[in-house]
Amino acid sequence: MIEEVTYNKKYKAKDYFNIAQYRSDSWNNLKLVANHFSKNNFELSAPDTFTERIASSFVALKTIEHYFAYPGVKYIESLEEMYKKGQYAAFTHSISEVVRSLISESYRTNRGATETDEKRKKMLGDAKLLKPKKQNYFEVIVVDDLSDGEREKVRSKFEQLKADNDQFTYDVIFFSNLEDALIALLFNPNIQTAIIRSGINKKSPLDLTSIQSFIVGLEGIKLEETDNLDLGLNLGKIIKLLRPEIDLFYISDISVSQLSDSTLDCFNRVFYRTEDLQEIHLSVLHAVKERYKTPFFSALVDYSKKPTGVFHAMPISRGNSIFRSSWLEDFGNFYGKNIFLAETSATTGGLDSLLQPTGPLKKAQELASKAYGSLNTFFVTNGTSTANKIVLQALVRPEDLVLIDRDCHKSHHYGMVLSGSLPVYLDSYPVEEYSMYGAVPLSEIKHRLLKLQNAGRLSNVKMLLLTNCTFDGIVYNVQKVMHEILAIKPDMIFLWDEAWFAFAGFTPIYKQRTAMYSARMLQKRYKSEAYRKEFEENKKSENPVPMPDPDLVKIRVYATQSTHKTLSSLRQGSMIHIYDELFKRKVEDSFHEAYKTHTSTSPSYQILASLDAGRRQVMFEGYEMVEKSIEMAMVLRSKIVTHPRLKKYFDVLTVENNIPEEYRTSGIFEYYNAKDGWTRMEEAWANDEFVLDPTKINLYIGRTGVDGDTFKNKFLMDQFGIQINKTSRNSVLFMTNIGTTRSSVAYLISVLLKIANQLDEEREAMSEVQLKIVNKNIKSLTEDLPPLPDFSHFHSSFQAVPGVPGGNIREAYFLSYDETKCEFIKREDCREALESGREIVSASFVIPYPPGFPILVPGQVLSNEILEFFINLDVKEIHGYRDELGLRIFTKKALNRKKTATAMMGAGAMNRTATKFN
Repeated sequence: MIEEVTYNKKYKAKDYFNIAQYRSDSWNNLKLVANHFSKNNFELSAPDTFTERIASSFVALKTIEHYFAYPGVKYIESLEEMYKKGQYAAFTHSISEVVRSLISESYRTNRGATETDEKRKKMLGDAKLLKPKKQNYFEVIVVDDLSDGEREKVRSKFEQLKADNDQFTYDVIFFSNLEDALIALLFNPNIQTAIIRSGINKKSPLDLTSIQSFIVGLEGIKLEETDNLDLGLNLGKIIKLLRPEIDLFYISDISVSQLSDSTLDCFNRVFYRTEDLQEIHLSVLHAVKERYKTPFFSALVDYSKKPTGVFHAMPISRGNSIFRSSWLEDFGNFYGKNIFLAETSATTGGLDSLLQPTGPLKKAQELASKAYGSLNTFFVTNGTSTANKIVLQALVRPEDLVLIDRDCHKSHHYGMVLSGSLPVYLDSYPVEEYSMYGAVPLSEIKHRLLKLQNAGRLSNVKMLLLTNCTFDGIVYNVQKVMHEILAIKPDMIFLWDEAWFAFAGFTPIYKQRTAMYSARMLQKRYKSEAYRKEFEENKKSENPVPMPDPDLVKIRVYATQSTHKTLSSLRQGSMIHIYDELFKRKVEDSFHEAYKTHTSTSPSYQILASLDAGRRQVMFEGYEMVEKSIEMAMVLRSKIVTHPRLKKYFDVLTVENNIPEEYRTSGIFEYYNAKDGWTRMEEAWANDEFVLDPTKINLYIGRTGVDGDTFKNKFLMDQFGIQINKTSRNSVLFMTNIGTTRSSVAYLISVLLKIANQLDEEREAMSEVQLKIVNKNIKSLTEDLPPLPDFSHFHSSFQAVPGVPGGNIREAYFLSYDETKCEFIKREDCREALESGREIVSASFVIPYPPGFPILVPGQVLSNEILEFFINLDVKEIHGYRDELGLRIFTKKALNRKKTATAMMGAGAMNRTATKFN
């Protein structure tokens, strides 16, 4: 009887979230089976069972490895041949070596170092030794209808052209059709280059049934030239959409005079079949080298190696004040010499000025612009809080109206104060059961905009400001929002706060909901003849729908990004990305003034270098690393929702929990359940008004009887060193990112199990009185939840136009500087004051953490709903409120005087307006 071990599990594609998981487990399953039967003697084991399992693994891996150069489909065939010939020891050992190489990823940087590579060289008949260590490895796809013999000639020629001293090395994968090439680009993150011939086939000759669940997204790919006979050109255009970082080369059969502009725009370079492969080889390496450049980081490294005399105002420069000190030795040893060697205030000598870059910093920002798909990109070294203020000050003036997400980051509210613009606050839909807000529905935005239009204030509206994605992972349908708003106001400026979404541009599903990608797609759409025809036909229809006028619409999109939050950058490293058709004509000067206003004249060169180096990373590894971070999030979700002990106390909030049904036309309600497995995201991310970013994992802890803040500090941090950013009354937020490892996910799961056991033990030891207290806490956290209030309104003294959205937050803010116009009131005394009919008007921002956004802003009237929420807050940190003093509010006398002055000014303005129209 065969011993039952883990290899008995049937590995089916539908049980996996992505191909990387399926591929990894398929190899591991083959290794487990081979090792077990090798130890127990192949001949004496149950041969039928063994053969079935081995055959099943071969079938899966033959399909998967078709899309990878290493180890590749030929290696699978060679393993299969070993097995058939009874070479079981070699068979087992070879599999173990491949698995070790794939898990450690040593095949990428340690070429020729493993025994498997040497065997692979012999098995595949490679004529040339594999390259030495420390070469950056990537893979190239050649899409051409070549015979097997022709493929081997091309492969051999490329091998001959490689040199041991090349900085980069590559392997080649051949395809004959568009479908296989696209699947490879989705599956294989090692691919950095595509060489495509004009005449290729469309469909794969392979049976793709076993991987169908992983390629459903390809069905939704649409191209304007779908009827174009040149599938090679079509493939290039699709790659530009899916993975724009890929270098594209085109092999043409037609004359240069017949090449279309779209072909020349799409590809790095066009070659002809008669040309030497050496030019293609050199072009491939050159293109990769160009992306690999880090102008500023490299300049800083070079500077740090130069001997210099330091006579400027930084004793720490070159480490002189550190390493010559008897009392700072530990500080210097902790950070090392390089950080101090690179510390300088110099802007010449190979370096550059952030405020007026002309050298390596300018080049670094241009490369970042290309990587993130913007027209202009600017580095920011003091966080996205500053980036937000720069954009607001550059684009809006006093009296301009800004439609703004009320629960956005506090920097935007302060930006309103600095710029003097008038905020029109938009309310997000509430998720009261979990004490959090969602995002602003499109209907709410359009309602406010149309209200302003009816009041004759549409011309004053300058900007729409929204958070994408929110702290809890709610992501807008960016193209839909901008399209429908531009139909009402074709010159609207959009500022998307993508502080938590910097990573999204490097994977196809996420990318379509980023600001820069959406701006590019809309610009392309509105400039097309197809759209103009659609627009004209719509105007003539009986019931025309609002559409942006192609003659009037302008794409003006800004995105602020906390690079350091989700990509590789030192803390406070951020970027401003711009896709504004009018930037050069209308904004450039004011933007640079605002940039200089808020940017230090002594920026951190280390932060700037990290932004430059991090950009290089995402251009080569962004696709893979982001996909892995999503995979880690999905693994964590599935483990928590299926583990019986964890389910007793914890739930992972699903799409359904976070997003009301009316905003989910796809019908998706969760990403995973034990019965049905994984739900594909593609349709929802393409069409729904809101989607949930799976890397934001809200863990519902209401049944523990412990509030979020206590759970974070008492359990996660103090006991286990688990760090998180956000909590609500009954949830804690975990996030995966490109630095999340499998071991960290495993550790978190083990920690949650320990906490569950601890809660069990504590409850077993409790008296009846203690249990009653716990049950009361559970009821408070699961049932007795305070309602989440909407924005109330500005006091009439601070309304721009009475009865019309828009408040003068700047005026209220600075009025509070006069202490004689302010007083304090305890929050528990506010109810009595409100019942007496008094209007309580805040003189300051009141920002509890969590949720981390203002529940009151200067000039805002305190409502009963806000008061109830305020009283029920059980967080310790509330900026703008001091327990010993209370809430800072305007005195009645100050408001009466302000109201009288406002009325007189308003009457004058109305008379001037009447005179103007008469």
